[in-house]
Amino acid sequence: MASEEVTEPQQEEEKILPAAVRAKIERNRQRALMLRQARLACRPYPTGEGMSTVKPPSRIVDSGGGFFIEEEQTEEKPVENVVHQPGPVLEFDYLICEECGKDFMDSYLSNHFDLAVCDACRDSEEKHKLITRTEAKKEYLLKDCDIDKREPVLKFILKKNPHNSQWGDMKLYLKLQIVKRSLEVWDTEEALEEAKEARVDNRNKMKQKRFDKKVKGKVQSCGWYINSYFMGERTLANEKRMQNYGGCKYLCVKVLLRAYI
Repeated sequence: MASEEVTEPQQEEEKILPAAVRAKIERNRQRALMLRQARLACRPYPTGEGMSTVKPPSRIVDSGGGFFIEEEQTEEKPVENVVHQPGPVLEFDYLICEECGKDFMDSYLSNHFDLAVCDACRDSEEKHKLITRTEAKKEYLLKDCDIDKREPVLKFILKKNPHNSQWGDMKLYLKLQIVKRSLEVWDTEEALEEAKEARVDNRNKMKQKRFDKKVKGKVQSCGWYINSYFMGERTLANEKRMQNYGGCKYLCVKVLLRAYI
């Protein structure tokens, strides 16, 4: 029963891990086993036979309390330099580059982003460019759950913030994987562009509402000035003012508020 309880969580963890991660774990395990077997076969370490600890005679030491004690001394065994022989060359399960089709053991993209691309084919300027988390969320309309919780979870690297070293580290993601994740969320590029346009329209509407609210507050705060401008004594000067603004009080309000907004 105990063995079944131990194996069941392991099987559940194997089901949760992606196939690429499980394959990489298995390659590393096989590599470690083969290296261990090769080193055990060579046995470069000394067996320690024929060596013994030299024990000198004990020395009498006055304890200062009215009696003597024997202090035992042991000579430390000299440490021998162990010469490690290089292990034999073994054949491993190599990865195949998605760009050139050649075999390789490891690379920057395979180690950090689980992408089977060798270092010779890595294009850090265009195809394999890195982008920040903020840019990924803004340009491709991704949420935190789309990046951190949707399987497979996107990998990233940490780098110091170039604007201020005291700020937190930046999370850099592979742009190729971000674009792929955005298509999984929005299905097509057209749907993503429509969502971007709708978000821009909503942002403009909110800006207009805030502006109108600000204008309304300014009008209420300086209403006494506008009323005195139009509702003062009915003189020839006031009549000319009304004629100059076409008799429209709202236009005059906009002109007067330029100094306040």
